[in-house]
Amino acid sequence: MPGTFLIRDYVSGDWDVIAHVHDRARLDELWLTVGVDAFRPLAEIAHDEGLFDGTLCVAVLDGVVSGFIATDAGEIAWLYTDPDLYRRGIARRLLRHAIALWEGEMRVSVLVGNDPALALYRSEGFEIVETRDGNLQCFDDFPARGHILRRGPARNTAQPSTVDKSR
Repeated sequence: MPGTFLIRDYVSGDWDVIAHVHDRARLDELWLTVGVDAFRPLAEIAHDEGLFDGTLCVAVLDGVVSGFIATDAGEIAWLYTDPDLYRRGIARRLLRHAIALWEGEMRVSVLVGNDPALALYRSEGFEIVETRDGNLQCFDDFPARGHILRRGPARNTAQPSTVDKSR
């Protein structure tokens, strides 16, 4: 299939697209986990939940932003892809990009029930180290159960992705 794929730093012009991607994909995540009543649009939560606190990168497929990942000090805080493009390796490429950028241990939290995300992280070397009960971040009224996963330091010298024409 012809086309190009690249991962680059977020720019303010990406906002509308990543908000749309998040809002659609987050509904899928919540449907699998705590329920869609917990949904809040990215525009309402981005700053309070630290979207811009660390490194924010976007995936661009055929010239269109198709997903994003945000990391902060070894924590994967956000990873979403356009639901129309699930199962095309975009999340995996974003995750591998983040792994290549960070030399130390990485961690991520995954809501219990989000089996697609859990499978992705486990396939890339993350292991469940704890399962906790609590509330969704910034939402005291939504109890949640989540897995905390960790991955040891990167074992390779792979460089972060830029352009890759072999989808």
